[in-house]
Amino acid sequence: MALLKVTELSVNYGVIPALRGVSFEVNEGEIIALIGANGAGKTTTLHTVTGLIPSAAGRIEFMGKDITKVPAHKIVSMGMAHVPEGRHVFPDMTVYQNLLLGAYTVKEAGKRDSILKEVYEHFPRLKERERQLAGTLSGGEQQMLAMGRALMSDPRIILMDEPSMGLSPIYVNEIFSIIEKVSKAGKTVLLVEQNARKALTIADRAYVLETGKITMEGAADDLLHDDSIRKAYLGE
Repeated sequence: MALLKVTELSVNYGVIPALRGVSFEVNEGEIIALIGANGAGKTTTLHTVTGLIPSAAGRIEFMGKDITKVPAHKIVSMGMAHVPEGRHVFPDMTVYQNLLLGAYTVKEAGKRDSILKEVYEHFPRLKERERQLAGTLSGGEQQMLAMGRALMSDPRIILMDEPSMGLSPIYVNEIFSIIEKVSKAGKTVLLVEQNARKALTIADRAYVLETGKITMEGAADDLLHDDSIRKAYLGE
């Protein structure tokens, strides 16, 4: 059974269709990439899955339960975390305070401490800067903080929206290697990413979204070597 299953999902912005019958699934332990041009509907897909935008039609199942109409805050406590595009850290709070906010669904202090220890192992730089205000971090460090904060809820699946956007090449490589580490540590990842080459390099499978519809799907490595994908998304 898929951990996350999306069936015939449709979303409208007023009279404009943003998603039209989108279906995909994510199995436990996979990294799934959702790639496509700007405006294809990638962010809308994540927002709808996590309950931030209502769907017009279709069904979203998480761990076998229908979550199509479940509000966002309840979806977090079910085990789904969302790293939004643009990071959205709390600039006037310390790194440590930002991380603790991510753990608001974790009631036992002992468990919170052990998750924090794991997050610091993934992101040693956050440990070094734990007393620093989040607003003073570099873009790459803020991205690490957003990812660390999402991991603090101890999710079964983590949805990441454009984690490499606006980062220098060094940070891009670091963020992608951390995504792989997080996956190897047992987290399932649904990754929306404009850097299609990078996304396809670390993903197990991928779906291509064009103007609100899935037009291709398959093993990430196959798509990486597909001529039409190379022309459209890899600049070849």
